[in-house]
Amino acid sequence: MTTIPTVHVDGVPDPVPDGLGVLDVREPAEWEHGHIDGAVHIPLGELGARVGEVPDGQVLVVCRIGGRSAQAVAWLGQQGHDVVNLDGGMLDWQAAGRPMVSETGRPPQVV
Repeated sequence: MTTIPTVHVDGVPDPVPDGLGVLDVREPAEWEHGHIDGAVHIPLGELGARVGEVPDGQVLVVCRIGGRSAQAVAWLGQQGHDVVNLDGGMLDWQAAGRPMVSETGRPPQVV
């Protein structure tokens, strides 16, 4: 069994440092309502076809609660990427009061 590298929101520097990429693997509607500023959006189902868009260097992978991002981390790790899963996902990110942006014109929220 493979161990998934994982970090909780408390272990992520605030603000996210320049050397840490963020990959959001949620669906488009989830992304539009609220995401981490500067994150790259590639829905989990498109990751295989769009793996070339994954940021270089260490990457924090996020979804709503951590399940989809754990799948992405397992696969990306097998491809040689330096990735870590955000345990608790965007729900814990929002609960911790960490900054988010929205594409809807409304305040960001996790849906």
